[in-house]
Amino acid sequence: MKHGVNGGNLLWKIPEACRHIGGPDRKGENVLEISDLPTVNATLNSISAILLVVGYVLIRQRKIAAHKKCMLAAFTVSVLFLISYVIYHVNAGSTQFTQQGWVRPVYFTILISHIILAFVIVPLALRTLYLAWREKFDKHRRIAKITFPIWLYVSVTGVLIYLMLYQMG
Repeated sequence: MKHGVNGGNLLWKIPEACRHIGGPDRKGENVLEISDLPTVNATLNSISAILLVVGYVLIRQRKIAAHKKCMLAAFTVSVLFLISYVIYHVNAGSTQFTQQGWVRPVYFTILISHIILAFVIVPLALRTLYLAWREKFDKHRRIAKITFPIWLYVSVTGVLIYLMLYQMG
């Protein structure tokens, strides 16, 4: 089944829907099905990428309070993604990439690099946030120069993987 990116109101349903994944809402209608979660995950990855870029721009402009809020929001969205990702894969398993030709090695190259860096980014992001929280800004700045591009890459490639897996063909 294809998972469309249409229905802009999907994002607004997420908080309520999390309580009803696979089950009915108050009106007896399913708010969000397990099969909707890949689209939710791509949306969360997109939001995370946008927040990361905005946070980067804000710190370059020395808008520290706004940068802090933006980066905490990016982290929160990434945590929501991880929860949704686990819920989906526990319930639905994995999805096979069935495309053939030149796109197949491209997909697997992106996927493998994404998976490796997704594991790397978790401790990096936590360490970066911890250093900022402890006000060790010199160390925070140094590690953020590594964390930011990896986190952004993981967020963007997450969306690319979704598009290639669910929207191609």
